[in-house]
Amino acid sequence: MSLWGKRADMLEHESDPYNAEPPLAALAGQPVTATDTFYSRNHGPVPDIDADAWRLVVDGLVHTPLELSLADLAARFAERTVSATLQCAGNRRSGLIAVRDIPGEDPWRGGATSTATWTGVRLSDVLTAAGLAGEAAHVCFAAPDVTSLADPPQAFGGSVPVAKATSAEVLLAWAMNGQSLPRVHGAPLRVVVPGWVAARSVKWLTRITVTTQPSDNYFQATAYRLLPPDADPDSAGPDDGLSLGPVAHNCEILLPCDGQRIAPGPTTITGYAYAGQDRAVARVDVSLDAGATWMQAQLDAPDGPWTWQHWRLEADLPLGDVRILARAWDTTGALQPEHAADLWNPKGYVNNSWACARLTVGAGPS
Repeated sequence: MSLWGKRADMLEHESDPYNAEPPLAALAGQPVTATDTFYSRNHGPVPDIDADAWRLVVDGLVHTPLELSLADLAARFAERTVSATLQCAGNRRSGLIAVRDIPGEDPWRGGATSTATWTGVRLSDVLTAAGLAGEAAHVCFAAPDVTSLADPPQAFGGSVPVAKATSAEVLLAWAMNGQSLPRVHGAPLRVVVPGWVAARSVKWLTRITVTTQPSDNYFQATAYRLLPPDADPDSAGPDDGLSLGPVAHNCEILLPCDGQRIAPGPTTITGYAYAGQDRAVARVDVSLDAGATWMQAQLDAPDGPWTWQHWRLEADLPLGDVRILARAWDTTGALQPEHAADLWNPKGYVNNSWACARLTVGAGPS
């Protein structure tokens, strides 16, 4: 096992803060990602919180401010479980880096996406107990994990609009895949905001504040914003660019692996596709000839309205060098953009260009 109980073959981008993703093959055929395989994205050292002493404060534009222990949450509110995919905003950044370097940003491949079952209570139930004031527009989340990425250093935070915060799928989760939430994934309590970039699913949650404006935390106001290609990320300030919220629909090829040599004959090509927000994947197309012709993959039904979908295609690959492409359509009729070059941005967010795997088909070691 590697750090934090993760599988030994995790691709570790950083050890402190711990940032790692599984090899793509480890996600194949797994609608729910094992906890030891689930990717990990952190901005500072992982906090060590005493769950017995921990309290959640709910304040701001509410009629009845609250201070709740884990026992209070369990006793006062109905337990809920939601299956949800979380996707890092930098997922597949390596494809953008191949277009043009992005200094200081981890080269995430396609494994910064994982799916788990999350158990806790609905955020909406807690907000109802606190009583939202009429002018409430945003729900802000605060955590104790301090990062030097902000200047001066500050703890991580973020926010979502009230309309999303009060949706039934948004949880305050204390369990993951039927077990107590691991420390590296936010114990004792985290937010899970299905369909939105995972930066909004704040871990190690300590405070919920209801406001009229989005959070002024660095990671809401300045980071996790989509800047234009000519922007200088070092001088970008609050509210520059577009705030990242709902996930853009995306797909990835999981098997065979990019760069692999495979034997000729029938081959199963597999991958995942994920639409984000309240959309679903409608179709996945696969090309075995670099986009000259396309075939429809078999698309699995999702485990729920907030999860990815796995797909597969059985094919006989021609001998020689083969370039496989995959592209997804969502239920609005939108198609992924073709080229990573058209999406390049100085923070390396939202690479949802067509997936690609280059193979060599022929005799010899794989």
